[in-house]
Amino acid sequence: MSEFSFEVQKRCAQTGARLGVLKTPHGDIRTPVYMPVGTSATVKAMTPRELTEIGAEIILSNTYHLHLRPGEDLIKEAGDLHRFMAWDRPILTDSGGFQVFSLEGIRKVKEEGVAFQSHLDGSRRFISPELSMDIQHALGADIMMAFDVCTAYPCDHAEAEAAMERTHRWAARCKAHHTDGDQVLLGIVQGAFFEDLRVKSAETLADMDFFGYGIGGLSVGEPKSVMYHMLETLMPHMPEGKPRYLMGVGSPDCLIEGVLRGVDMFDCVLATRIARTGSCFTSGGRLVIKNAQYARDFAPLDDECDCYACRNFSRAYIRHLFKAGEITGARLASIHNLRFLLRLMENVRQAIREDRLRDFRDDFFAKYDMSRNF
Repeated sequence: MSEFSFEVQKRCAQTGARLGVLKTPHGDIRTPVYMPVGTSATVKAMTPRELTEIGAEIILSNTYHLHLRPGEDLIKEAGDLHRFMAWDRPILTDSGGFQVFSLEGIRKVKEEGVAFQSHLDGSRRFISPELSMDIQHALGADIMMAFDVCTAYPCDHAEAEAAMERTHRWAARCKAHHTDGDQVLLGIVQGAFFEDLRVKSAETLADMDFFGYGIGGLSVGEPKSVMYHMLETLMPHMPEGKPRYLMGVGSPDCLIEGVLRGVDMFDCVLATRIARTGSCFTSGGRLVIKNAQYARDFAPLDDECDCYACRNFSRAYIRHLFKAGEITGARLASIHNLRFLLRLMENVRQAIREDRLRDFRDDFFAKYDMSRNF
């Protein structure tokens, strides 16, 4: 634990947004930070060298998927997840809770844990809070997440409260089972879309004294205004000196709005998922590169972007690659989308440093067409 720390270094005078650094044995993470998602021990279409070149300081991998394939024992035999995938910077592993939640119809939540069928082969599996910790210990990620219960949108108050209370009980079990000083553990705030439950969850988990706190159960289909309201409700009850991680959120607008409301960490598969179908982030909003209007467009994807794709290739060329079924098109779009978000967060951090994050937000949305948002 001595190699881990989190420090809030500055708060924006305009907004109160936080600038910080999260220190780990595999390097420092400047916050606010966007974390590319490497679900199965790889960020799709990207190599570790390319991730380093575009400025990724931490990536996320998935406990559920790695447990099913190739298995945590094999990864441990390789040394750990860092060695297995040749990534020498920090890694965060989620607990598997959200993935199990999404297996509606083939899973059963009980107090002991969750029984489910593998989406790969239909085999019967079981994950408990303790097993989630064991898997993550074997993977060797720097930052681990407690096993939680996520609720759907919408849900009623009784259902949300029951899931929250079980999340708290499971959090206590995870904390008791977590013994590896080379890894830190974050609790996850739940409570769906009810103010009283969100406040209670934040305060209960704060009393458990985790290294930091995830905010789960948002971005599950609710309007963004509802998500923002939940963040505003939560933040006065979250510990000041600990990192706050909004789970599964990664569109450009949500990153900025989340930081404005006090979030330090984000992750989402959106950047690479949409890249593989030809959708690209730009400073003006979504660009679908396969559209015919780009057939003779020799401008870069975004003339404000400094990524490898934008420095070297035109919209016309990248469109050609997609139309020809060439995998390079998806790779270039992935490089661009990830670099766009990482550069956005670099600019957000600079705006906080200079006490002008609200001005930055206003300038960003003056150009960004929300009708072409994701």
